[in-house]
Amino acid sequence: MSQKDYYHILGIDNSAGQSEVKQAYRKLAFQYHPDKNRDNPAASEKMKEINEAYAILSDSEKRREYNILRERYGDRAHEHFRRAYSPEDIFRGSDINQIIDELAKMYGFRSADEIFRQFYGSGYQTFDFRRPGIFSRGFVFYQSPKQQHRAGDIDVQGSQGQVPQFFIPGILGVLIRFFLKRILGIEFPERGKDWKDVITLSPEQADKGGEVEYIHKKSEERKKLMVKIPTGIKSGQRIKLKGMGAQGKGGGEAGDLYLEVKIKKPLAKRIKDIFR
Repeated sequence: MSQKDYYHILGIDNSAGQSEVKQAYRKLAFQYHPDKNRDNPAASEKMKEINEAYAILSDSEKRREYNILRERYGDRAHEHFRRAYSPEDIFRGSDINQIIDELAKMYGFRSADEIFRQFYGSGYQTFDFRRPGIFSRGFVFYQSPKQQHRAGDIDVQGSQGQVPQFFIPGILGVLIRFFLKRILGIEFPERGKDWKDVITLSPEQADKGGEVEYIHKKSEERKKLMVKIPTGIKSGQRIKLKGMGAQGKGGGEAGDLYLEVKIKKPLAKRIKDIFR
């Protein structure tokens, strides 16, 4: 199985800035756009790879997560990353549809809606909101019940049904949600916020891995969880506990809980630091 690397897909260095990431994506999206390559089916698969790479590397948090896995797993980082991120997670908050629509206007290509439906089928749908002086477009992925996890993740909810997640980019999206809820009584499913906390490990626990007890203090009721620790985890890395963040609204999925790893110093090292 060939391994993928998001930086290699976009043809950029891992130190590339956000403007360079976007510039590389625009160039490749134009080169491999399916409307330019109707006789080349492989171009569509290449375009999907480019879309995914841009959605990850243009998002600072997802890029940080990927870089951590890249340092640890090398050319297998993509495999581990995709265990934890569904298409819904990957494209959440991305401006990729806006960029594809810009190319459509400039070169007469199909819109982002049509391209995404071609690539992702019925799992991708869009909706428009129109009122005098106001227009916005959002998109939604329907996540399948299959759960995906990377090493160190746990799932305390089990499998779930399909829950739609709506995305309206920018401040306009916030205003539209407010208007629909207050004036029309319409409430879209809304994903809960992610939470962050710290989990402290001994050097032995970090080196050998295994299960470690963690008290979830951010939930309404304190919960005792057994967190699976990957072998060789480093201080500063994070473990994702899917669905353990804030509850969603209107039937939306719960957020995730990210535990930052801190490793205790050995007693002799602590004593030496004190006297130093």
